[in-house]
Amino acid sequence: MTAAHVLSQLHGGQPYVLLRQTSGPPRFVLATLIVADRDHDVAILRAMPNPFDGKYKVGFLPLAYDWLTRGHALLTASLRPSKPQDAYTLDASVDERSPSEVFDFKFSQLEKGRSDTELFLFNHQVRRGQSGAPIVLADSQGVVGLVEGLWLRSSLVPLASAAESDAAGVGAGVPIHYAIALLQQRGISWHAASANVGPFDSSAGGAQGFSPPAPLSVIASAYPAQSLFGGEVVLDALIDNRGRMIEAKVVRGASPFLESVLSTVRTWSFVPARLDGQAVAARIGIAFQFSQSHEPPRTTPSDESDQSSPSSGDRGALPIVTVEPQYPATSTGDGSVILYDLVGTQGQLTSLQVLRDSEPFTTAALTAVRQWRFRAGRRAGADTDSAAIVVVAFRYSGSTQH
Repeated sequence: MTAAHVLSQLHGGQPYVLLRQTSGPPRFVLATLIVADRDHDVAILRAMPNPFDGKYKVGFLPLAYDWLTRGHALLTASLRPSKPQDAYTLDASVDERSPSEVFDFKFSQLEKGRSDTELFLFNHQVRRGQSGAPIVLADSQGVVGLVEGLWLRSSLVPLASAAESDAAGVGAGVPIHYAIALLQQRGISWHAASANVGPFDSSAGGAQGFSPPAPLSVIASAYPAQSLFGGEVVLDALIDNRGRMIEAKVVRGASPFLESVLSTVRTWSFVPARLDGQAVAARIGIAFQFSQSHEPPRTTPSDESDQSSPSSGDRGALPIVTVEPQYPATSTGDGSVILYDLVGTQGQLTSLQVLRDSEPFTTAALTAVRQWRFRAGRRAGADTDSAAIVVVAFRYSGSTQH
């Protein structure tokens, strides 16, 4: 697993994995590109033949599902060229273990014309030759991202953000979310940093009855820069029995928010729904709300006969009344909150879990979403317990309205 732009530097040449052995000369192992997401700069390769077949003690870094927050302690582990400006394959490498902390999150097009990628910024400088290196949580050692070196030659990091970091400099990481999406799409197994699948107990599907899809790896959407006002997008998504989103019906939503949301949810992956312990395909409701500080909160009108929301056939839990959050009076920044809602057969909210915390926005989002009303999910002709994911994006656009 590495940064996709590293492979582009081969100019069509064949990639290899270099294995340095404690005894004997280095080995070169053929690496085949399995899949690449060049929008978000992630690539998955396979080494052939498996260099670890035989009597080896194999170590690996598991992937972590943690949703990062400001202040998370990180460690960047890398082997970089000792002479990055004039590097050769067999030159000695510098082994680095660089501690840092997350201090901000930014959306950016890593290359012109690509989709937006959410990056986390940390207070340690990224050096040449570190692109694609793993970034791990300091406590669990689970991989939460890959070093993103493309920011070195872009205006990715605004000066205001850079000023928040310490003298060690600024680094950027691509969340492991985008790599998990590729693994999920190709049915490639991986090691997790804990026994739980994401924030959910992986053994929960063994009970009798139906349990809806649960988010495995989800991410917020970029707030469209050209939008003058807030907006809302609601989708009714079908998740297959491998946890992949294979359909997203647009219930409501308009440009420019719809394009941003559809691009984002294509990278989401899920724990599939369960029916009597077996993984099954099922639908889940998804709602994105974009709120600006200079606008007063709005409530959508209740329209039970809204034809854009499917009333027959299978559906996820879909909001029919939404309340916008009040932008926090103490804040002058941007933020995103992601919530996982469980909805009962009468459309009532039975559980609300914070997947991505970003105070003071989290409190505002929870207060608003608790006032929402839902149309219950439907499966096999009957209303059922169901689920919805709500993403609330806040943007500071001037003085707040009260």
